[in-house]
Amino acid sequence: MIDLSGKVTLVTGGSRGIGAAVVRTLAGAGGDVVLHYGRSHERAVALADEVGRERCHLVRADLEDQACVPALWRDAVAWKGRVDVLVNNAGIYVAAGVDADFETWAATWARTLGVNLVAAAHLCREAVRHFRERGGGAIVNVASRAAFRGDAPDYTHYAASKAGMVALTRTIARGFGADNIVAFVVAPGFVRTERVERRMRDHGEDSVLDEIPLGDMASPEDVANVVAFLASGLARHATGATIDVNGASYVR
Repeated sequence: MIDLSGKVTLVTGGSRGIGAAVVRTLAGAGGDVVLHYGRSHERAVALADEVGRERCHLVRADLEDQACVPALWRDAVAWKGRVDVLVNNAGIYVAAGVDADFETWAATWARTLGVNLVAAAHLCREAVRHFRERGGGAIVNVASRAAFRGDAPDYTHYAASKAGMVALTRTIARGFGADNIVAFVVAPGFVRTERVERRMRDHGEDSVLDEIPLGDMASPEDVANVVAFLASGLARHATGATIDVNGASYVR
């Protein structure tokens, strides 16, 4: 059903976790993938070799330096002469509670918003400008259920960054639909990634599973399949929508 032949997709944070699953799924559906990564060089190279270098182009950029975004976009476009889909997946999850000293609190807010929201917004800007010239395109922004239900007290900045991503996406969908540009949010809950595995080791598996009615966590592939569907163009009139992938742990 999903055929991405002829589509070029830029996936940020594509070397591990959800991003790596997205890269594998898109390439497996016949798409060409620009795999952005920040520091995980060996993982990125191994993944590109796994899916095939003819299907995967590597781009390295540290999204904490937002000035890198235009060059990152130019590099992505230069590979095949275009980008058809942008998947903003890269993000950070760093604790800073209200009892932290102000410098730590402020720095964590700035860093988290910078990577999770502002860098994603810069890439959306580049994508919109590019898509207008090409007659359309798609953006899939990976947010979180935290955008809607909030997060733990030490992660207020993370929840705020993901809520901002939702508003960003809806605004793009409304503002650029006439240019045949569509935009979607995918909002995962707990996904079986390295970060969640560490939480389960520290706090026990029940600390995660007890709140998921399905009784198990989503896999990265669960999220990747939704991303691939949205990237395919099969759900054009769902533009502006948020797709929850949380096992009914949060139902809006």
